Amino acid sequence: MAEKIDMGVRRFGHVNWIGTQTLVEREIKRFMNVWSQTILAPLINSGLLLMVFTIAIGPGRGDVMGVPFMVFLAPGILTMTVIQNAFANTSSSITSAKVGGNIVDTLMPPLSAAELVTGYILGAVARGAIVALVMALGSWIFLGVGVQHAVWVITFVFLGSVMMGSLGLIAGIYAQKFDQLSAIQNFLVTPLAFLSGTFYSIEALPPIMQNMSHANPFFYIIDGVRYGMIGVSDSSPWIGLAVVGAACIVVLGICWRWMDKGYRLKA
Repeated sequence: MAEKIDMGVRRFGHVNWIGTQTLVEREIKRFMNVWSQTILAPLINSGLLLMVFTIAIGPGRGDVMGVPFMVFLAPGILTMTVIQNAFANTSSSITSAKVGGNIVDTLMPPLSAAELVTGYILGAVARGAIVALVMALGSWIFLGVGVQHAVWVITFVFLGSVMMGSLGLIAGIYAQKFDQLSAIQNFLVTPLAFLSGTFYSIEALPPIMQNMSHANPFFYIIDGVRYGMIGVSDSSPWIGLAVVGAACIVVLGICWRWMDKGYRLKA
């Protein structure tokens, strides 16, 4: 009997690189197809926020940590915009798939839980990187804010996007509808972002509030990017690297566990 040769089956190794790359490309195309909403709108909002602060405070505002207030403010707004976009990318993607009933299209392909998490997170990192690049360019052109330590900026933008993309994935898996997702963003993500030193140095806070800020991983992301851009920070970037790195490991572990078990994903 002639031996049958299966010419139509694709074989994968230990890692399905093709499938993971396809998922990453899908996530990037998803937000780039509506770039005016996902990229342009946050940039305009950030620019308006800077303009409002400039008009409201004026030139009479004293320096903060030895630099003009607007120079101090720019890295904080940049980072806050980046992490909010990274969170929105994964959370909206997974929630839309669940609400639309097509989450099965993501779960059926031969992708492991780690590969699925990697694909979603890299999509969030790509969106965060694009936003960071455009905002950094705008800060340099209009405010003269450059980059003093590029490695630190890249590191904290990357880790911040990973952490917030992971939190967005957790929120998207947990939420059964967009109302629940909005509640998570409004009552957890936004307050933590605003109370993380975006608009002020935590040295101006009472001791108890300073301790609370040091327990907030968002603070270290913003503080690390600020150090990379203007060379000043409230804490050592090495401490921030350790805290944010540990937070990334924790949230990525939760993402992998939930994805592996199909928690709130499989009927």
